[in-house]
Amino acid sequence: MIRTALPLAAAAMVAAPAAAAEIQIQANGPVVEMTVNENIEAEPDIANVSAGVSTRAQTAVAAMQQNAQAMSKVIARIKELGIADRDIQTSGINLGARYDYDQQSREQVFRGYEASNRVSVKLRDIQKTGEVLDALVAAGATDLGGPDWSIEDDSAARAQAREQAMATALAQAKDYARMAGYSGVRLLEINESVSYQQPGPQFRKAAAPVAAESTPVEPGMVQSGVTVTVKYEMTNNG
Repeated sequence: MIRTALPLAAAAMVAAPAAAAEIQIQANGPVVEMTVNENIEAEPDIANVSAGVSTRAQTAVAAMQQNAQAMSKVIARIKELGIADRDIQTSGINLGARYDYDQQSREQVFRGYEASNRVSVKLRDIQKTGEVLDALVAAGATDLGGPDWSIEDDSAARAQAREQAMATALAQAKDYARMAGYSGVRLLEINESVSYQQPGPQFRKAAAPVAAESTPVEPGMVQSGVTVTVKYEMTNNG
């Protein structure tokens, strides 16, 4: 996004930290504003997966009790794989009545209750992702989610993206200044927003049989980056 503005009598405003006093910078030349987005690819070191258990029974109590037993087995298996308690989190518990539509009577027919419980798991050893998914199915999980790939600490990637974004913005501002007949630019304002991109969650039903070989999983690359909006004043240095 590129926007230009002719000089105004009023001073251009530059956003300052909340604790600091407001600063005004006088702009005597045209001002060019641009938004630059830069992303850096990096190898993920975290895999987030989820496992759910669904049970059906004629009463709500029975459905919840059966579900609790099934999910307890799944969670126990997760812990047996060496995953810490802090990386295991219940993400949803649901209970609802089940109905079927009777075509002859044209009425809803009560069929019982269905309970579901879902747990999210953060895997810090992503090489074991396929093994963990297989183990969850074997322990009783009826559906799986993920994996979602991420980076535990992406500050280095964001710093690289920030540097590239500022270099791109400066080069573009100089080009606009040259085309407008000015010899240089002066930085007036910088605003940044962090962008973090990764594949979205993929939910799938778990197959009943478990393959002898672990499910193949390829983490690929994830992107971490920043979006920088900058304003430059066009100047004549000489």
